[in-house]
Amino acid sequence: MAALTSVFLLPLLAAALLLSSPAASTSRWLTQQLHPATTTTTGGGFQVALTHVDSGKNLTKIESLQRGIKRGNYRLQKLNAMVLPTQSAPSEDVAAPVEAGNGEFLMELAIGTPPVSYSAIVDTGSDLIWTQCEPCSISCYSQPTPIFDPSESSTFAKLPCSSDLCSALPQSLCGSDGCNYLYTYGDDSSTEGVMATETFTFGGNQVKVPQLGFGCGEDNQGDGFSQGGGLVGLGRGPLSLVSQLDQPKFSYCLTSINDASSSTLSMGSLAGPAGNSSVTTGLIQNSAQPSFYYVALEGISVGGSSLPIPASAFALQSDGSGGMIIDSGTTITYLEGVAYDEVKKAFVAAIDLSVDDSGSTGLDLCFDLPSGGSGNVEVPSLVFHFQGADLELPAENYMIADSSAGVVCLAMGRSNGMSIFGNVQQQNFLVLYDLGKETLSFTPNQCANS
Repeated sequence: MAALTSVFLLPLLAAALLLSSPAASTSRWLTQQLHPATTTTTGGGFQVALTHVDSGKNLTKIESLQRGIKRGNYRLQKLNAMVLPTQSAPSEDVAAPVEAGNGEFLMELAIGTPPVSYSAIVDTGSDLIWTQCEPCSISCYSQPTPIFDPSESSTFAKLPCSSDLCSALPQSLCGSDGCNYLYTYGDDSSTEGVMATETFTFGGNQVKVPQLGFGCGEDNQGDGFSQGGGLVGLGRGPLSLVSQLDQPKFSYCLTSINDASSSTLSMGSLAGPAGNSSVTTGLIQNSAQPSFYYVALEGISVGGSSLPIPASAFALQSDGSGGMIIDSGTTITYLEGVAYDEVKKAFVAAIDLSVDDSGSTGLDLCFDLPSGGSGNVEVPSLVFHFQGADLELPAENYMIADSSAGVVCLAMGRSNGMSIFGNVQQQNFLVLYDLGKETLSFTPNQCANS
């Protein structure tokens, strides 16, 4: 077989088996004096650690993947619905914007003066920054850290309805207490409260960002965010952390799924330039959903052969449908149906194992491992041909093996609309978003050692 590699399967290994493939508006902050953070800071940048939402739950790699797939399937539906919303609600009703919700990584930060620490979900697929706030006039869900009380902070200020950030909300309501917001998420979670500004602290309570706009949620429903006390949006819209910092670059380096080591998010100058080993493609904007990071995928090769996928499979359509986004909050990659079917067919032809039809893993394509869980398994190479960038993935970024389950699975799924490049495929790459140049770069990296 062409472009295959042998994989030695260790007997009785309950975790993942080793696979390999060949070759495989707070711009004022910029003028603030930054104190040294827990990792490293320079003027105009900081780094924070990211923790996977399932970290510390003693899960095998396949179990971690299964939990992520359940979240990702629902997220995929809502991301598609956001691009092509259903018929608008009658004018007399208040139609809250529906966001994708959830996410896969948490960041630690602090809010207020004096600072109160909490964890928040990081999401490249949404914009609003928000946290639960006292007095929780209607409801707050249980969170692992104290709920922020704005009355205890000397730097809290509500935003007026005339503010630019209030105008940037998809749906804003003007009340007696200023600008109000309401967001609902795909899992029926919601947050409602007032828009305000506050001092946020990143990197071990030492990098302070004053007057950051955020939602102070006094009515928060559902359990979709129970791992943390809110959400930090890293999307392209004006409400996101990226936009408010007025920093043109950010990057992250995600460790392997269920790795005990934390991942890293770098903002501003610490995001760094693309290196010599990087591959770089352009970012595309979709007027129907301007917050998402779209990329131009032109084709896919499996085992060294380009697949017969029509160009229309990955094209961004004039009505805003289709295309591919890169998303840190979705676990596996989802491909438009025609493209996924070709990828699946190629893997079935290339891997000399029987297909597991039990459906026990939640993944669409799995193979039965050799008897005893040891031996050599050959897996084909996988290359994503982005515009101007051929990204060859290491095998562990697309094949998940578990001898306790007796299977090796393709970590990809089928979509009936938008395609999504998920975080399993991004692991152990430094992924750099350069919004000044409108580019996205991938640099191979051992993220656990970064």
